[in-house]
Amino acid sequence: MSEQATSSARSVHALFSQGRLTAIPRRPARREQLLAHLAETLFEQGRDYTEREVNEALRTVHDDCAALRRYLVVAGLLTRTKDGGSYRRGR
Repeated sequence: MSEQATSSARSVHALFSQGRLTAIPRRPARREQLLAHLAETLFEQGRDYTEREVNEALRTVHDDCAALRRYLVVAGLLTRTKDGGSYRRGR
């Protein structure tokens, strides 16, 4: 693992306490690191998820699953069908 990746992982883990996200970062770069971590750890590549499944996965780390879901979609880390019925891990 590169020095930068190690630093990024420490930075993300500092946002958690007892497995729960303490706050959603306001700084875009830090939030992007968090979102990438969540996408990689909570969602499998190539699998479709219902909105309920996405919410349940996100609630395991933070109660504001709607904000996290929206940030993940805007960042392109989750894609959503036009009808909003299905989500899939993006890039």
